[in-house]
Amino acid sequence: MERLQKILSQAGIASRRASEQLMLDGRVTVNGVTVRELGTKADPAHDDIRVDGRRVKVVERHRYLLLNKPRGYVTTRSDPQRRPTVIDLLRGVREYVYPVGRLDFDSEGLLLLTNDGDLAARLTHPRHGVARVYEARVLGVPDAHDLNRLGRGIVVDGRRTQSADVRLLPHGRDASEATIAITIREGRNRQVRNMCDAIGHPVRHLKRVAIGPLRDAKLKVGQWRELTDDEVDRLRKSAALNHHKGHEGHKGKRLRS
Repeated sequence: MERLQKILSQAGIASRRASEQLMLDGRVTVNGVTVRELGTKADPAHDDIRVDGRRVKVVERHRYLLLNKPRGYVTTRSDPQRRPTVIDLLRGVREYVYPVGRLDFDSEGLLLLTNDGDLAARLTHPRHGVARVYEARVLGVPDAHDLNRLGRGIVVDGRRTQSADVRLLPHGRDASEATIAITIREGRNRQVRNMCDAIGHPVRHLKRVAIGPLRDAKLKVGQWRELTDDEVDRLRKSAALNHHKGHEGHKGKRLRS
């Protein structure tokens, strides 16, 4: 017997937090009974578990996809405003995968999508501190004092950000802008943009270039590929997650656009 939100997450329905909201909204039933109690447990092998009337199936194969998200796409499975979503870019993917964390509508860069609920939960939990690296092109050129403030932490919305690794990247003669590499280990909404706003150097373009050990400078904007076995293993180690039987190998790096 396992908690219902964990079962839904492992089945690739949604993250644990989003699964809890599905329960609170009365969209989940077990053996025909609507379940709203978050502590409810069930047996996915024997119980009839449904979301919006559709039977939840145990995941037989986990998928791990790395997408180079373009600007102008929302990092959700669906959007009430009918804007393009990252799911629209995953042609040929039949499994129910969902984004791990968020990447702003106006930002681009690496985004992980999976139906491995355990890994997704650990990668997004602040306790595990999985690093994300961003390259931010900002207005003006921050000086050493500005960079030190970013590194020590900035008060945003009444709460100080965690310490970050910050460095100024080489730039040309244009003194009107600069590019900063920022490594953060928390996932607050629009965090990098808000940090740069706080030092008076607003972001003009933001790109995520690494998620934990994952990098891929050759993956073109709008393309996706499967993670390799080695990448999945390294990602698990970065989130302190032990290997389990749900992972099936994906040896290649087939590109999709």
